[in-house]
Amino acid sequence: MSDEIQNQEPAATGEAEALQRSVEALERKNQELIAELRAAKKAPKLPDGVNVDELLEFKRSYEQQQLESKGNYQEARQALEQQFREATAEKDKRIAELEVRVRELELITPAVTALSDIVHDPDLVLKTKLSADQIEREPDGTVVVVDGYQRTPVGEWAKGLPAWMQKQPKPQGGGAPSGQVSSTATIGIKNPFSRESFNLTEQSRLYRTDRDLYDRLKATANR
Repeated sequence: MSDEIQNQEPAATGEAEALQRSVEALERKNQELIAELRAAKKAPKLPDGVNVDELLEFKRSYEQQQLESKGNYQEARQALEQQFREATAEKDKRIAELEVRVRELELITPAVTALSDIVHDPDLVLKTKLSADQIEREPDGTVVVVDGYQRTPVGEWAKGLPAWMQKQPKPQGGGAPSGQVSSTATIGIKNPFSRESFNLTEQSRLYRTDRDLYDRLKATANR
């Protein structure tokens, strides 16, 4: 009987040790799971919705926190500075685009309107005879050409352009023969109706902007 008891004691001791090791393994696993859960709770939450800007900001914020948590403060600061530079550059670009649009609405469009009564091609005049800093607008809305201290309404200024750029006044009775008027008006202008410089795009533009010149050039080409 005593021998049986002695044989059972080592077996019981081995089972107890195995059970203890199993308990310790479970405790270690629990500690790992708790640590992972705590880390997950500290991570930034994904923003609601699918707005691209919010997602990018979330990504930058998370990367920033990761860098700082590792002690890479210098790298984190450089990342912030780069983000600021990119945001500033984008803002400056948008401001520049808006300024161009505002200038076009306030100056260029009224200037083209005023020039269209005097010249055949207002766009050509603005590209070759005027620079952007020469055009300003008076408080009453008049667009003027600035030359030193002289401020001339753009319509008056256009009357000093070469004759071939200007529209010819419509004859008031008498006047010069039609052939002479046509030849004067077309000096320096390629006839889009002629065989040598045929151009449908230019024909359409003239039809919309200067019907009188359109008719004269067409008649000249048909002779």
